[in-house]
Amino acid sequence: MLRLARLAAVASAIALAVPAVAAAVEIETAKGPVTLAGTPEKVAVFDIAALDTLLALGIVPAGVPDKLYVPYLGEDAAKAPKVGTLFEPNLEAVAGLAPDLIVIGGRSSTQGDALAPIAPVIDMTIGSDVVAEAKARLTAYGKAFGKEARAAELTAALDAELAAVARAAEGKGTALVLLTNGTKLSAYGAGSRFGWIHSALGLPQAREGLKTDTHGDAISFEFIAETNPDWIFVIDRGAAIGEAGSAAATLDNPLVKGTRAAKAEQIVYLSPAPIYIAGGGYTSLMGTLAELKAALAK
Repeated sequence: MLRLARLAAVASAIALAVPAVAAAVEIETAKGPVTLAGTPEKVAVFDIAALDTLLALGIVPAGVPDKLYVPYLGEDAAKAPKVGTLFEPNLEAVAGLAPDLIVIGGRSSTQGDALAPIAPVIDMTIGSDVVAEAKARLTAYGKAFGKEARAAELTAALDAELAAVARAAEGKGTALVLLTNGTKLSAYGAGSRFGWIHSALGLPQAREGLKTDTHGDAISFEFIAETNPDWIFVIDRGAAIGEAGSAAATLDNPLVKGTRAAKAEQIVYLSPAPIYIAGGGYTSLMGTLAELKAALAK
């Protein structure tokens, strides 16, 4: 009995001395399920929406693009080593970082093959079904990094805010979502990258049948006048990428001024960088929803 007790004690000590092997975890990505060998400790991020959501979960990146564009991403992200641009990674810098996971998406989604020899790569692109895919990415990151409880809290808060904005939108009329790019205008309807403003909030489109292309449906001032929306939500691409904003000047036009939206002072200029650069990121979504709620509640 004494010998057995001693053997058991030795076995227990050996077990305690041997590091536990991290369990593999399967997560959903834009390209389907991917199995990670364990919880990542050092992650390089090449997508601003992904960076937005990871920071909301309390996950600090080890490497980020040289330009973040979105001010609220904070000191932790800003101080991280720069490992390339949103469109092109610096492979030498990434390799020197020795990450155990690389996150790509959207503008960097074509770089997976170039980065794959360095570390496991996951494509977390958010497509046109922005709200559903944002929630899916939030769940996946929570599972990958052992932050499931925090991810559930954030999802619940997002659902509550979506419901609040939908209530504020009830009976408020139709809307047109515009992107300005200098003097050029594009409209976005349901099924497009900004179409969640309609589909997720129940806000009726002022014009049906708009193209769902990434760059939207090119339109004119005459189109806006004919559509005559109750609301116009504006995203200024120039301001989003750090250029001088010009959306208000572009829309300073007699045809726009004649719309119901203009007459009711219901042309709303959304914060451009969050929705254009970090679209689908958790903090981006919550910020845009807060702006929409404030406007619709008036």
